Amino acid sequence: MSILSPSILSADFANLESDITMLNKSVADWIHIDVMDGVFVPNISFGFPVLKAIQPISQKPFDVHLMIVHPEKYIERFKEAGAEFLTVHYETCKDLQHTVKEIRAQGMKAGVSINPETPVSVLNDIIPYVDLLLVMSVHPGFGGQKFIPETLQKVQDLKKMLQQRGVHALIEVDGGIGLQNAAEIFKAGADAIVAGASIFSSENPLKTMEELKALGENK
Repeated sequence: MSILSPSILSADFANLESDITMLNKSVADWIHIDVMDGVFVPNISFGFPVLKAIQPISQKPFDVHLMIVHPEKYIERFKEAGAEFLTVHYETCKDLQHTVKEIRAQGMKAGVSINPETPVSVLNDIIPYVDLLLVMSVHPGFGGQKFIPETLQKVQDLKKMLQQRGVHALIEVDGGIGLQNAAEIFKAGADAIVAGASIFSSENPLKTMEELKALGENK
């Protein structure tokens, strides 16, 4: 399985409708939406108005990544804004299991993300309750960063953990991903990759997305 989730954090916000229309025509599977609050991460991105604005335009599922404190307060509103996948950070949830169960109760698929410095072992108790595990391969908050190589081992370890537990959650990797490293990320065990700058900064985004997908299908 090779799922591609382009991150609109790298899109042209002056022409966001045009970029969403382009993604509709592409091989992309999801649209990755990074929501940042300037507290958990040192940056502020966008929130409900942007999601609601692009919801009627998009033909792809919203893969929403909450880099915010107290995500449990906003679960219902993100459902209303069109989220199909809703991912929260292990580092921000006081009661992670309750938050994940509430996401599922709202009819969304639940994801949990970990930062580069967080070991995969912290996910051991939560993996039976999630649909998606997001491994950050850069420090969250800004696009265009370099991929952290140690992420590959974390993905391998997480894949083994899932297999040993008989859990079928998807593994997604986010940060610094492009044509130069997508193949090894998929080979390590990732089911989905998030790519932003490598797509939206390319001369031919549609072709780049096709090439990224192909790298996963050839693993």
